[in-house]
Amino acid sequence: MADMIEIENVNTPGKTTRVNATKYADMRAALEKAVPRDSPGLNQNEIREAAKLLLSEDLFPQGKTCGWWAKTVQLDLEAKGLLIREATKPLRWHWK
Repeated sequence: MADMIEIENVNTPGKTTRVNATKYADMRAALEKAVPRDSPGLNQNEIREAAKLLLSEDLFPQGKTCGWWAKTVQLDLEAKGLLIREATKPLRWHWK
């Protein structure tokens, strides 16, 4: 069984979930490269598409499940105060 990591979700404070640690780490590394440090940041579609290009083909063959993982890691990083959600439409994120 794969190693698991406990993550948070900004939308459900206090609740944690366990996910595959290797896939989480690969997606987090992709987000660290893809998401800008400053405003205006990227919207959800831009984050997913930018991250997809940076992911391991072994873990995410043909980008499968990329959208779910991008959102999951984004919500965790947001809960930890590392990503900032801008009050724009559509929503945009950048690093703190």
